[in-house]
Amino acid sequence: MYKRNPEYKVLDLIVNRWSARAMSGETISKIELMSLFEAARWAPSAFNNQPWRFIYVTRDSKNWPGALDLLKEGNKIWAQNGAVLILIFSYKYFDFNDKSSKTHSFDTGAAVENLALQAYFMDLVAHAMEGFDYDKARDFFKITEKYDIEAMLVVGRHGNLDDLPEKLKEKEKRSDRKRVEQFIFEDFFKE
Repeated sequence: MYKRNPEYKVLDLIVNRWSARAMSGETISKIELMSLFEAARWAPSAFNNQPWRFIYVTRDSKNWPGALDLLKEGNKIWAQNGAVLILIFSYKYFDFNDKSSKTHSFDTGAAVENLALQAYFMDLVAHAMEGFDYDKARDFFKITEKYDIEAMLVVGRHGNLDDLPEKLKEKEKRSDRKRVEQFIFEDFFKE
C-alpha cells in the first residue's frame, strides 16, 4: 500500500486517514456511531452556531434500500457493504438572529472532518461522496429549503479488497496530495 510522506510534520492520524471503499457489511454499534457524532459535535463554527445536521440510516433499517437508491450506481456498488449511510446537511442561518450564515458549509465540513478522523481512530471506514441525487435526497429525507444538502457519508468496517469489482480495486489505496506550494500564496493570489 502507498505510504504517504508529508512535507512537514503533522499528526499521523491526519496523514493516514483515507476513504476506503472495501467494507465488510458488518454492523457497527450504536455507541460507536454516537462516538462519531460526538466528535462532529466539537468542531468549531462561526458564533458557535453548529449548523451541521446528520440523518443516519443503518443497514438494518427499513429505510436502507431507499437511502441506498439515492446513490449513483458507481457508489452503490461498494456503499451497499457499509453499516450506515449518513446524509450531511447544514442550516443556512444563524440561530440567534435568523440571518444568513456565509460559513455554514465550511463549518459543517469541519464537523465531518472530525467525524472522519474519529472513524479512522476507531478503525472504521468513513467515505464521503457527492455521487447521489441531491433533489431526491431532499424529498426522501424531508429536508426544507432552510438547509443545504452537503454530501453523503458511508461508514462501515474494513472489508476485503477482493470483494470489490476490478475497476475499484485499482482505486483502493491511499492517494497522494498536491504539494503545499500548489495551494498557498503569500501576500496575494497568483493564478
